[in-house]
Amino acid sequence: MPDGVPAVHRLLARTGGIAAPVGAVLVVAVAALALFGPDPVPSGIRVVTLPVAVIGVLLLGAGTVSLFLRPTLRRSPVRLAPPVTGRWVAVNSPATKVPSHGTHAYGQTFAVDLVLDDPDSGRRRPEHGGAQAFRAPTDYPAFGVPLRSPVDGTVVRVRDSQRDHRARANAAGVAYMVLDGLVRELGGPGRVLGNHLVLRADTGEFVLLAHLQQGSAEVRVGDRVGIGDPLARCGNTGNSSEPHLHLQVMDHPRPGRAVGLPMTFRGEGAAPDRVPADNEAMTV
Repeated sequence: MPDGVPAVHRLLARTGGIAAPVGAVLVVAVAALALFGPDPVPSGIRVVTLPVAVIGVLLLGAGTVSLFLRPTLRRSPVRLAPPVTGRWVAVNSPATKVPSHGTHAYGQTFAVDLVLDDPDSGRRRPEHGGAQAFRAPTDYPAFGVPLRSPVDGTVVRVRDSQRDHRARANAAGVAYMVLDGLVRELGGPGRVLGNHLVLRADTGEFVLLAHLQQGSAEVRVGDRVGIGDPLARCGNTGNSSEPHLHLQVMDHPRPGRAVGLPMTFRGEGAAPDRVPADNEAMTV
């Protein structure tokens, strides 16, 4: 593994994501049994309800606490070439907060979301809100846009069979996404990330691109890729509110076992390396 990763960071990365939803399910199950179950509860079931409730509360608490812990990594950011072209706006950026997505699970500690919003070229992102809770992914300019390799490396994982779902376009849609996300968590990282691929950079780290369009992968496991080579297209699969690119760097090819690593985009010419902060645009 790359150096500079403390043990507590590994623990949070590998347990924090699933602990809270599993705990919540156990607590809700016990509460539902108490409220709507048979009266009296059969003795065989009654014996296990208290331990199950305690385990659920502990898991829920551990998962919640993990959201507020910020282990320090003693290593330099991994330099990436931008995988997109045009004007993209950062959301859930590590330049604003860490962990950027509220969790260390699935290697997401330093992940960034990029949404296409380029009014000058006629590709304006629809505003969030209004009466419509769901919109077709094709309403968003990022949908179907080509994504390119940010590193020289080798393809080690490709998943692109999940369907693209509708975007969550207002508060009601986002509320549905939260509930849907809890269910997806129980299915593991593949259901959360949706279609995704992982590259092993020649420098040793692993780069993940997620929420890809169904059937859009242009590479297969074992393929060599160079910076700028086409990989797939931007989609709206997994736990995604709208078509966008989710990008992260990890120390392991499997998100369920990975620790997130800091990253930065290479500056062009004299421009400094950087990751845009929340709502800040990056033009490539």
